Amino acid sequence: MQILKLKLINYRNFISEEFNFSKYKNIIIGNNGMGKTNIVEAIYYLAITKSFRTFDDNVLVNIDKEFSTIKGDIYHNSKKEYKIVIEKNGKKVFIDSKQINKISDYISKINVIMFNQEDLKLIKANPSMHRKLINMEISQLDNEYLKLLSDYNKVLKQRNTYLKSMLTNSMIPKEYLDILTGKLIELGLKINVLRKNYIDEINKYLNDNFKKITKKEGLYLKYISEYNDLTKEDLIKKYNQMYKKDLNYGKTNIGIHLDDFIFYYKNKMAKDYLSEGEQKNAVISFKLAEINIFYYQAKTMPILILDDLFSELDNQKINKIIKFLKKSIQLFITTTDLDNIDEKILKNCRVFKLKDKKIEVKDYE
Repeated sequence: MQILKLKLINYRNFISEEFNFSKYKNIIIGNNGMGKTNIVEAIYYLAITKSFRTFDDNVLVNIDKEFSTIKGDIYHNSKKEYKIVIEKNGKKVFIDSKQINKISDYISKINVIMFNQEDLKLIKANPSMHRKLINMEISQLDNEYLKLLSDYNKVLKQRNTYLKSMLTNSMIPKEYLDILTGKLIELGLKINVLRKNYIDEINKYLNDNFKKITKKEGLYLKYISEYNDLTKEDLIKKYNQMYKKDLNYGKTNIGIHLDDFIFYYKNKMAKDYLSEGEQKNAVISFKLAEINIFYYQAKTMPILILDDLFSELDNQKINKIIKFLKKSIQLFITTTDLDNIDEKILKNCRVFKLKDKKIEVKDYE
């Protein structure tokens, strides 16, 4: 899978700009504030319909404009045009000029893996960041997952609202809460299975990748969930046991919205037993495992974005990432200076240099 062309209209600092990419390696260089991350953010947004930098779509629209457009030509067996129009009242998505009414029917068409400085904090990150990352990746492999997650969150919100109402009015019957609990459990069990399957797939490759990079082994990812190995009847009992606590707090205190994914090394938490450098290598191994899953499960190579990693990873670690990539993968690298880039990486590469509102393009043989 490759993005051949990207056109940005009123997107952040780009009023009207078009980029023609190499099918293989692309390097975007420029000082901070020039917009290099804006370009890869737009590629990511075109695939996921969300930014990895902000939850507010309005900031993606140039401050002096009313709307923004991201348009890309994607090649995967055949060429298709994907477009997203961002307006103040929402977004619209299109494939080959046909509007797609459901976002869940659009996501998973373009596969992108993002690797940036925030990902390097993954091992020490909080559970919400772990869930966000896993949700993004599974959604690209299974668009039904996104719908399940959306439905779960809607029922969760309804249940929490009803709990608060019950807390302030003791006359409100519990029967409707039981109905919401049943719906929550049914959706949660389906999500639990998909998450468990995904982590099992990650673990097929994670330790082998880590061993190739570090010569050490024993790394795995553990899925922590209240739903693990339980039936609907088991979970109903759990929710009934938590009823008083839920009522007092006005919120649901168990469920897949509280799941976590923790890195372990030799049956110990990796954050406590791996050095900083080894933790970075563990995250690299995880990202490579994600690529493995796309290749073997989705039968495609995703677009890989390495955003501003040279301030956190030395050339040796970057080269390790490149070394384990298949030649057919399309790669994007952002950096402030070409001096950071190994000559081997520059071979057969297209470089976009952002300077003074101009973009210079150079191909390296």
